[in-house]
Amino acid sequence: MIIKPVNGKHPQIPEDCFIADNATIVGDVVMGKECSVWFNAVIRGDVHYIKMGDQVNVQDGAVIHATYQKSPTNIGNNVSIGHNAIVHGCTVKDNVLIGMGSIVMDDCVIESNSIIAAGAVVSKNTHVESGSIYAGIPAKKIKDISEELLNGEIHRIAKNYVFYSGWFKE
Repeated sequence: MIIKPVNGKHPQIPEDCFIADNATIVGDVVMGKECSVWFNAVIRGDVHYIKMGDQVNVQDGAVIHATYQKSPTNIGNNVSIGHNAIVHGCTVKDNVLIGMGSIVMDDCVIESNSIIAAGAVVSKNTHVESGSIYAGIPAKKIKDISEELLNGEIHRIAKNYVFYSGWFKE
């Protein structure tokens, strides 16, 4: 794993987090408890800060970055960032699933209890309302989230990744 300071800012990673051997975390990155950063994921806090809440999983190949002196990245609790997703200079609130291969651009706000579908592109300045599912290019609201999806996907995936990370801590 590569964990390094940039311009005197060191990543802050609690001991109960799992960081894969080839993950990269640099600069002004603050992670909450029980987070996991998986294989080939990159969290680059070099140009602005990145703050993550508790139980955030950053899956394989995902990239989290920000925009120089303009747009930091804030991620809430219980957030899953799918394989090869890009989360850039935006705010993601609690209980959100960012689907595989999706892109969330600068100055977007993803409100709590929402899903960004796999492959979606959430264009700059988009405000995703709480409890909704956005899909497509550019991403648009396709429906409200059901209680079944909230528990069966968002909560289940976040909890599973805490469980999976335990396999690598032995």
